[in-house]
Amino acid sequence: MTRRTYRIEFTPAAARDFRGLPQDVQRRLGLKIDALAGTPRPRGVETLAGEKDLHRIRAGDYRIVYQIRDEVLMIVLVRIRHRREVHRNL
Repeated sequence: MTRRTYRIEFTPAAARDFRGLPQDVQRRLGLKIDALAGTPRPRGVETLAGEKDLHRIRAGDYRIVYQIRDEVLMIVLVRIRHRREVHRNL
C-alpha cells in the first residue's frame, strides 16, 4: 500500500501567526506541521465544535487549527495560536 502525502498550505492568517512566534517555538511547531503531511489525523486530533471540517492538534501551549482536504491531498493551516487565544477570530 502506498502512503499518501498531503501538501501543507498556510492561510495568510496562519502564516502571520507562525512568523510572529519565537524561533524555538517555530522549530517545534514545524515538526508537528510536517508530520501532518503523512498523518493528517494523528492521535489526539480534535474536530472543533460547530466547525465540521476544522481540526485542532496540541503542540505544547500552542494549538494548530487546520482543514483536511482529502480529495486533493491538502492540509490548510488556518490558525496557529497560543491555547488562550486560538478560538478568537476563527
